[in-house]
Amino acid sequence: MKISAVLITHNEEKNIADAIKSVDWADEVLVVDSESTDRTREIAANLGARIITRSWPGFAAQKQFAVDSADNDWVLSLDADERVSPELREELLNLKNNGTADNGYRVPRLSFYMGRPIRHSGWYPDRQLRLFDRTKARWKDVRIHESVKMAEGSKVRDLKRDIFHYSVEDAAHHHRMIGERYAPLAAEQMFLEKRLTSPLKIAAAGPAAFIRTYFLKLGFLDGLPGFVIATFAAHHAFLKNLLLWEMQAGGDTPPPE
Repeated sequence: MKISAVLITHNEEKNIADAIKSVDWADEVLVVDSESTDRTREIAANLGARIITRSWPGFAAQKQFAVDSADNDWVLSLDADERVSPELREELLNLKNNGTADNGYRVPRLSFYMGRPIRHSGWYPDRQLRLFDRTKARWKDVRIHESVKMAEGSKVRDLKRDIFHYSVEDAAHHHRMIGERYAPLAAEQMFLEKRLTSPLKIAAAGPAAFIRTYFLKLGFLDGLPGFVIATFAAHHAFLKNLLLWEMQAGGDTPPPE
């Protein structure tokens, strides 16, 4: 069973080396880079990855292009801020060496935030379908929270070991991610789906998100990071609804990705 590890990148010189090293057991490492201006491509090439440079069409479209460009039908899709843990590496090597009758595998993802692993707050196990037979799978074409959809009748199983996720550098970075990426894209996706908001929903969205994250999803067990995550979840919920309200009021059309 041959596996291609595929990654998409843009200015990921801080992350790309560790990501590639975590999949150096794969039969191929393919990096699809959206015209980085830093050393991302140079670092990846020096580590033996095959590089394709392609302008940015959106997350789902770029990930699907990477899957289609791989040499092998079995694909492991990894983000640049993710790592295959040593334990997951052994689990994947066992599949690689022994083959499988399944068509895809979901992998738990463990995120690290403020220097500690987050096992509550709705962040874990956060299972992601990342190892799959591409002849039976495609990335769903959405603007945010893209995921792999398997063909009807496919056999999908859960793996036990984690992908490690290092997405947030610090509080300022988290704030920028919400304001510049997650909330605007979420609002655009809701607008495309013809979902509506209201002043009451805008007012309630933040407190509801905080209560859900901190109490119902046991974020308080994550200590101070759990409180911070819940607070940012509230900010995200408020902002995406406010942006959706502005789009509704203006009769806007979401911009192309």
